[in-house]
Amino acid sequence: MKRTSRLAVPLVAGVITSLVLAGCGAGGRDDSDSSGDSGGGGATDVGITDDSITLGAHFPLTGVAAPGYSEIPTGAKAYFDYVNAAGGINGRKIEYIVKDDGYNPTNTTAVTNELVLQDEIFAMVGGLGTPTHSAVVDFLNEEKVPDVFVSSGSLQWGDDVESKPYTFGWQPDYEIEGKIIGQYIAENMPDAKVGLFLQDDDFGEDGEKGVRQYVDDQIVGVERYTSGNTDVGPQIAGLQASGADLVLGFNTPSYTALSQLVALKLGYDPQWYYSNVGSDPTLVGSLLSRFSEGAVEGDDNSLNGVLTSEYIPGVDAPDDPWVQLWQKVWDEQGSDGELSNYRIYGMSQAYAFVQVLQAAGEDLTRDGLVETLEEVGQDLDGPQLAPYRFTADSHLGISGLSIIEIQKGVGEPLTPVLTTDIGDAEITEADAAQAEDSPPESGIPEAP
Repeated sequence: MKRTSRLAVPLVAGVITSLVLAGCGAGGRDDSDSSGDSGGGGATDVGITDDSITLGAHFPLTGVAAPGYSEIPTGAKAYFDYVNAAGGINGRKIEYIVKDDGYNPTNTTAVTNELVLQDEIFAMVGGLGTPTHSAVVDFLNEEKVPDVFVSSGSLQWGDDVESKPYTFGWQPDYEIEGKIIGQYIAENMPDAKVGLFLQDDDFGEDGEKGVRQYVDDQIVGVERYTSGNTDVGPQIAGLQASGADLVLGFNTPSYTALSQLVALKLGYDPQWYYSNVGSDPTLVGSLLSRFSEGAVEGDDNSLNGVLTSEYIPGVDAPDDPWVQLWQKVWDEQGSDGELSNYRIYGMSQAYAFVQVLQAAGEDLTRDGLVETLEEVGQDLDGPQLAPYRFTADSHLGISGLSIIEIQKGVGEPLTPVLTTDIGDAEITEADAAQAEDSPPESGIPEAP
């Protein structure tokens, strides 16, 4: 059974000092204007030469969001280097430029300008964070730079293709996660008194929207926190006073740890569900130890009994063929440290992007890459438990997940893999063939 890598965004790791709320923007393109020569087999667009493909990304390599999340680009780079060692893509090697934005939108704007205007990247791949990436999504679309596989579950990366034609999400969005846990509660815990612990931005709003489709009449309390304010005592006390015996948290890992510490102090012991974003046992365990200054011994057992979701296999499934591939890649091409869920996340994104490059052919253009992803996106292989939703009308990512219970750092499945879409789309069981997909022997995908 596949396990998840529990690390979506928005992100905070370590003691939170300042984060900003997500914004929203719009960009556009003239579909009749191709940004590159469509023929010839040589250098065909910005960032493409006869022997190289230059990609870029912004990540918090330093600062409060760096622990854990700075590992994502190291996983992506290891996989790109693995592909390069096998000859690259149609004879071209991938150059992957990662710049540190410290999870500060002002910095994100500066480093993205450098990547696009100075480094002349072909595409942005995996840019991380809702508030950070919101600051640059307009610019990327105005410059007609493919903005692929944003590391965030915000709907804005894929639900309005007309305004953001070059931007694609990757992971399941927060609304469909809310729908799937909402349905699970309605069917299996119909008498539960539900409380919501929500980040006060589109992360919490989208999750709540999905949940309310199924358990609106079971919700007895809603509490919201603002990123950067580490005092969540009033929110947890409010949930306790509401009588909630099941709390659904759409929050980042730091707030998982903070909410657990406050609940322990208050003697409040509901059943917890934490969104995939906030439920990595290793990271949360380390945060519990840090925030409590050692009073609470955090480890992989810190989230025992907590419910969450999964959508790709993680380190808790070492026998999974995808995890075995990622371990091989890390052993051969990785830098310092061990394989982690964060590195697996980056490798999984990189694998998908390599597959799109294969499908786009030798004459690479920016518009051609976007069109290829719209055409073949739903047929991409990979470790994801449910198919992607990429079409000309939707740039939303993975279409489903399963609900699990964490025990000793391992996710025990409570549901099959369930798929859906935003709005009133039905929730259905995924085709088992997707979850049973295995990597090719070479570890390098072919075009779908």
